[in-house]
Amino acid sequence: MSAVKAININNFLQIRTLGLDALKNALGVVGATRFLQQYDTGYGDYTKEKYTFAEEEAESVYEQLKTY
Repeated sequence: MSAVKAININNFLQIRTLGLDALKNALGVVGATRFLQQYDTGYGDYTKEKYTFAEEEAESVYEQLKTY
């Protein structure tokens, strides 16, 4: 059984290093790499765009329903 290591949660470099080590130990190098490749930071400003798209989609659905 491994000992739990005390970490400073305010030290982002330490958190990242320990997290990557945990992934590598659990999944191996290839598995950890494939896991990380699934995540993307994306683009745009979600907080500004989320209501715009929702409103446009609602109007589109409403117009489509009116035709039936």
